[in-house]
Amino acid sequence: MQDQISSLRSIIEDEVGAANDLAALEAVRVATLGKKGSVSGLMKGLGGMSPDERKTMGPLLNALKGEVATLIAARKAVLEDAALDARLKTERLDITLPVLDHPSGSVHPISQVMDEIAEIFAGLGFDVAEGPDLESDFHNFTALNIPPEHPARQDHDTFYLAPDANGDRKVLRTHTSPVQIRTMMSKEPPIRIIAPGRTYRSDSDATHTPMFHQVEGLVIDKDTHLGHLKGTLEAFLKAFFEVDAVTLRLRPSYFPFTEPSMEVDVQCSFDGGMVKIGDGNDWLEILGSGMVNTKVLEACDLDPTVYQGFAFGCGIDRLAMLKYGMNDLRAFFDADLNWLRHYGFRALDLPTIAGGLSR
Repeated sequence: MQDQISSLRSIIEDEVGAANDLAALEAVRVATLGKKGSVSGLMKGLGGMSPDERKTMGPLLNALKGEVATLIAARKAVLEDAALDARLKTERLDITLPVLDHPSGSVHPISQVMDEIAEIFAGLGFDVAEGPDLESDFHNFTALNIPPEHPARQDHDTFYLAPDANGDRKVLRTHTSPVQIRTMMSKEPPIRIIAPGRTYRSDSDATHTPMFHQVEGLVIDKDTHLGHLKGTLEAFLKAFFEVDAVTLRLRPSYFPFTEPSMEVDVQCSFDGGMVKIGDGNDWLEILGSGMVNTKVLEACDLDPTVYQGFAFGCGIDRLAMLKYGMNDLRAFFDADLNWLRHYGFRALDLPTIAGGLSR
């Protein structure tokens, strides 16, 4: 019996070594270790042996089974590596070839505008900050001086999750202002950031969607004032709309997190149903802004007698609609390839101040 085992081991080794592909190796595995395989047949014979014979043959047959499994696994690894090498040789791509003049993919206008905004503010010395979409009540409301009775806290305006074990409800952030809070709580001034990202509110029509995009800016320093705010916004809007000059109008308003607060209008014209930024006799509200409320600074453990700053925010989707002539916000999220081919941007035309933002 031992001679039979030794002979079978030698035969199986030859068969495994002769298998030139995975299919042939699988056939060897089935012929040896399958239910009707040669090794399995010997294993079944243990039941008809005497106890003394089983003591001797059992370990030998188990050792044979393990050796065969190891041989097959090693050969399989070799064949898989060889198959991968052959596949890589046939799928080789010359990355030095020029890109096609008209690549099939395109960049979504929202992504393009986000890149444009980041490029502009990078030139002004701003960093890009990010935060979670799912926020705590503290970061989204309380630290921003939004009182408990404020309409924005109500279920008809805001998406809440079910309460946790402590009764606290997480909220899908209603603005990117929580990023400002997290930055002020984790970083020593001076602070100069923009916070672009997705935001969520319970609203849906031609100019509102339940999920939309915002960018907010924050500057905290010891001597920041309204002149810095206006200058920053003028520089941004001139660069973004690619015009030589813009005229801004700051109107008093109210936001819980800024004091004083201002709505910012830009001078424009609506001739022929088109918005033209930079000239004309009309005004277009474009963003909200103000000096950071002292209560917000205190909530972030910043001394309002030492530090002050300004903040501003606007909708990225709205900026894209104004700049690129779109009239329905819902189309941004319809995944319509024809719409994207029309309004999309070439993937490798990254926006730069020197080369142009919207080539």
